[in-house]
Amino acid sequence: MIQSKTHFITRAALIAALYAGLTLAVNFTPLGALQYGVVQFRISEALTVLPALTPAAIPGLFIGCLVSNLFGMGVWDIVLGSLTTLLAAYLSYRLRRHPWLVPLPPILLNAVIIGGMLYFLGASDATLIASMLSVGAGQAVVCYVLGMPLMKLCRRFFPKL
Repeated sequence: MIQSKTHFITRAALIAALYAGLTLAVNFTPLGALQYGVVQFRISEALTVLPALTPAAIPGLFIGCLVSNLFGMGVWDIVLGSLTTLLAAYLSYRLRRHPWLVPLPPILLNAVIIGGMLYFLGASDATLIASMLSVGAGQAVVCYVLGMPLMKLCRRFFPKL
């Protein structure tokens, strides 16, 4: 029992570190500007498929997002962004038996909640729908183009993740 708790905590911590580290590292590249704002292309969001492989990804993604958002757009992003990731991770875990559906919770929830947050905070001149579509589109690209291959690789090389 202790070993499984230790493994769970270790996996969650590793995922949190990967998410935060990748997000913060990309901040120092030209893509950094695309991680926060109406056009969201956060490469670390590819990790949002990991709840399909381990429930430890749920707290791991939440903590990683929380740490990343400390450097983002302020308190609303810290609270709403992190809670959105937590809910999306839980729902992705629930969809784990349907791999092609796993990315949908992060895409849809980020589109609606983060797109809405950006609109209501005045972070964009776009309409509410355009803001939501923009966030959702960026999320869809990352989750399906990067996340799905990541999930397949992890299942192949780390079957007991």
